[in-house]
Amino acid sequence: MSQMSGIVFCLAYILGLLSTTVEWGGYAIVAVGITISIVLTYTASRSDRYTFRQVKPTVMLAASALGFLATLYFQARLPYPAANDISQVNNNTQQQVVTVQGKIDSVPRLTRSQKGQFWLEVSEFNRKKVTGKLYVTVPLLQTTGLYPGQRVTVSGVLYRPKPASNPGSFDFQKFLQRENTFAGMSGRQVKLINSEPPPWGLWQINRQIVRSQVRWLGSPEGQLVSSMVLGSKAVDLPYDIRDLFIRVGLAHALAASGFQTALILGLVLTLTKRFGTTWQFGCGVGALFVFIGLTGLQPSVLRAVIMGFGALIALATERKVKPLGSLLIAATLLLLFNPLWIWDLGFELSFLATLGLIVTVPALINRLDWMPNAIATLIAVPIAAALWTLPLQLYVFGVVPVYSLIANIFSIPLISIISIGGIISAIAALVSPIVGSALAWLLYYPTRSLILLVELFSRLPGNSYAVGKIAIWQLLAVYGAIALVCFLPWWRKRWWFAGAIAVGLVLIPVWQIQATVFRVTILAAGTEPVMVIQEGRKVLVFSSGEQNTSQFTTLPFLQQQGINQIDWAIATNLNTNNNWQELLQRFPVKNFYAAQENAKLWEKVRSLKSSSLQMLQGGESVTAGSTTFKLVDAQIPIWQIQIQNKNWLLVGSMNLKEQNLTNAQVLWSFGKSLDRDTVEAIAPEVVIISSSSTDTDSLANLRTDKVQVFSTVRDGAIQWTAANKFEPTLESPETNSALL
Repeated sequence: MSQMSGIVFCLAYILGLLSTTVEWGGYAIVAVGITISIVLTYTASRSDRYTFRQVKPTVMLAASALGFLATLYFQARLPYPAANDISQVNNNTQQQVVTVQGKIDSVPRLTRSQKGQFWLEVSEFNRKKVTGKLYVTVPLLQTTGLYPGQRVTVSGVLYRPKPASNPGSFDFQKFLQRENTFAGMSGRQVKLINSEPPPWGLWQINRQIVRSQVRWLGSPEGQLVSSMVLGSKAVDLPYDIRDLFIRVGLAHALAASGFQTALILGLVLTLTKRFGTTWQFGCGVGALFVFIGLTGLQPSVLRAVIMGFGALIALATERKVKPLGSLLIAATLLLLFNPLWIWDLGFELSFLATLGLIVTVPALINRLDWMPNAIATLIAVPIAAALWTLPLQLYVFGVVPVYSLIANIFSIPLISIISIGGIISAIAALVSPIVGSALAWLLYYPTRSLILLVELFSRLPGNSYAVGKIAIWQLLAVYGAIALVCFLPWWRKRWWFAGAIAVGLVLIPVWQIQATVFRVTILAAGTEPVMVIQEGRKVLVFSSGEQNTSQFTTLPFLQQQGINQIDWAIATNLNTNNNWQELLQRFPVKNFYAAQENAKLWEKVRSLKSSSLQMLQGGESVTAGSTTFKLVDAQIPIWQIQIQNKNWLLVGSMNLKEQNLTNAQVLWSFGKSLDRDTVEAIAPEVVIISSSSTDTDSLANLRTDKVQVFSTVRDGAIQWTAANKFEPTLESPETNSALL
């Protein structure tokens, strides 16, 4: 098989996996392959000038068949729970505490809610044999002294993971499915079955390195150094530091991948240079295997390691390395090992960034030839990586980190120093933890400087700009424009034209949608009432502004919609000091209204010179575009809302029978209960309930031929458009899906 044929087969396999996102994608691959084969046959018979001598029609037919088989292989590897999986257990009693037995499969980690988390391979439930894995969270002290391989019993409440309830929010169900897990447990107590000494594992080396580096560096500097050596997935890096790096576009610094692999290989090859090629090859292979063991089977690490193996083989055989070929082989091998990684964001970003470095950095350095080579490289590397990864980030998150390029340019020297020093410190820690700590201590000022630099960029105004999630056709079109510039000379000379086309393909549809949109969204936020009204480019947010709700529900939705400014903000409750702080830090607010006074929030809003502030009294109204909010009672609370041609009534948590409520077409309740008499008195056409305490029977009793009932707990976010249609986010709601 020729080299070109091998490239075609690898690309066909990858394209086949990518086509799984489209219905009938496999058949489309076959149709494209047949079409190209016919074209090749026709051009070969007409003129040798257009003959691709290295690609035969039969090769294209075989490649299209391989692409189709890739779609079948992908489907075959999708995880499904077995018949005796723990997720199939029937637990008819709500919130019933049960006990499971199994083996710990991971080092316990710290969650955002300050709980301990580990994966458990389950073997027994209620004295019955079961299989499968559980995502277990327990109080932090319960994880003290736990390690992989221990057999334990865990008591707690089982639950089924839910899909993303709101547009843009985290999909916990998909996250667990990628780990072949279909159930979780909110644990309360962990008991050891035996107290045998822990079996040896690379996790012990990992722990020794982290403890050594944290001992004298402290927190968070020690964890940051360890993360840059071993990857953030192997270290409990504080979430506030992790979020800062992600916000300014430096998340790659926390992911062990190509940079660390290159440093390790460079160090090993330098130290073994005097012993000859055989020793260099053997020591390099051993170092790469140890690196995989310490970081885990992360796609970005495996990609870098496979390319590192390619470099070692080229060294041993005295051949020249072909980076593009190595990258394609690495992608194919990893996707043969696990085809589901094709939709892993870390896998995609790693390969795209590496592709950008290979094909774009040389061209950028040539254009910057008037600069010293070191400075030109310092500038070209982050530009190339950002160019190839930004379209995917827009497709997934819809946000552009504005200062990412500048932050990368200024941080690369610090990241290089910390990574090199961290690797040396880690090696020393394996011999003597004290020596490793001493060497890590020398990295304090570079690490502290990096943290301060990231904090500085995160505090700059407009540090991120929400474009909104782009469509799949926009993603493909933008990457097509980038590929044209990189691989075709005619387009390379007209890169500005291709760039203008790519920017237009992203921004013009976004601007058009934002100019014409009218959408009311009731977000699923537990008992917190959260409403976002989009009317053209004007946005109203009605919310209590609670910190967790703002960070994990409201903010992701606003970013996905491409919203960068709030025109009207109405605060429904100001009982805590953290209210609205998260949103006020991210969005300028023109007009702020509140039903209650809060001194700290007043001071924060007054510091925003572009904002006006008003406290609402009972009976007062707020007009925002075509919408009018009226505060009827601040204590219950009760709000009347007029949105275009519909009257809405928002009611709180108390008995409403004594209230003189007017009729409304839409009734939105976030109270503990909602009786049928109240619904009949208000006579709504639609009822929306934002409360987990309203059971299924109550919902069924409220539903009649004339009343449509939605529950944000069951149906996710509810959206209403000018087409006068209410639509839930979750298309196939599950009754009582949070409990087994």
